[in-house]
Amino acid sequence: MSRSLAVFLGFMLAGPAAAQVRIKDITDVSGVRSNQLFGFGLVVGLDGTGSRSTFTQQVAVDMLQRQGVTTNIFSQLPAESVLRSTSISAVMVTAEIGPFARTGSRIDVTVSALDDTRSLQGGTLVMTPLRGADGQVYAIAQGALSIGGFSATAQASGVQKNHLNVGRVPGGAIVEKEAPGDMLKEGKIKLLLKEADFNTARLIAKIINEKHSNMQIASAVDAGAVVVCPPVDPQKLPAQFIAEIGLLEVRPDMPARIIINERTGTLVAGENVSIATTAVSHGNLYIGIGLTPVVSQPPAFSGGDTVVVPRTQISTAEEKRRVIVIPKATTVAEVARALNALGVTPRDLIAIFQSLKQAGALYAELVII
Repeated sequence: MSRSLAVFLGFMLAGPAAAQVRIKDITDVSGVRSNQLFGFGLVVGLDGTGSRSTFTQQVAVDMLQRQGVTTNIFSQLPAESVLRSTSISAVMVTAEIGPFARTGSRIDVTVSALDDTRSLQGGTLVMTPLRGADGQVYAIAQGALSIGGFSATAQASGVQKNHLNVGRVPGGAIVEKEAPGDMLKEGKIKLLLKEADFNTARLIAKIINEKHSNMQIASAVDAGAVVVCPPVDPQKLPAQFIAEIGLLEVRPDMPARIIINERTGTLVAGENVSIATTAVSHGNLYIGIGLTPVVSQPPAFSGGDTVVVPRTQISTAEEKRRVIVIPKATTVAEVARALNALGVTPRDLIAIFQSLKQAGALYAELVII
């Protein structure tokens, strides 16, 4: 058995079938969400790697004019008082503001070049307002960029690490306006399941009700949501109640699913995967092609030329594999043991699972990514 297959089977066979997890790890609170911010700005201080486009030069001119500096771009006024810089770049600035980010707190921003800039290395983002989907300014970004890479070139070759036209400014934006979340809606809290499942939603509601002396304060609305009505307690805020129920543990119900990545040969199977009684045979066809040069010499005094003629030889061989009968398996461990009897590799397992699905003998969802 190959090492990669052994590792695959080890993951399938090791550990408990399913573990208890906290409710907070498999759900989100409705109304408590992050918001995307964006802005258009200018990066300065580039070491000759900036943009040469008229668009970027005009952006810089407009910014300078707002600061009271009168100038023009070179293409419009070829004189001494013109802007001819390769140290600037027009960029888009994006960030994500959390639901509980307070005024004055800092958030990270991502800076991406819009023009023909070759590298943002060493640049500094000039003050840029960041707006939300409603057009209001929620943060102001400014600071030195970190691209996490480098570029070095010579006359005949060069080396580059990471993408040089995208950088980050850690803590580069200061929150100017808060975007608070709305935890309570009509006095109720709605928990949204990250992986929708009817049974998991039922189990979450059951655990919450048992925690509160079997009071029916929680109910599963559908496969993706559980509604909770917090009991009246003047000494306990809604945030405290959400924190308490978030620490409760539940065993989520996992769907029978197999994830396949054909590019890397990765296969991951859930615990509820099962197969029907099936006969499986898996073999490979090998084709060998050889090229043997043969010298062709003309008869004496014929006036011909001696040439080398390639002669191709093709041979085929098919690997012989026995047909085995895989009994009905009810657990991942049994599926792994049955398929391991064939001595297959992970890529062979992918082909076998696909064939089993087509035959209707695989009781699981097959997801190919």
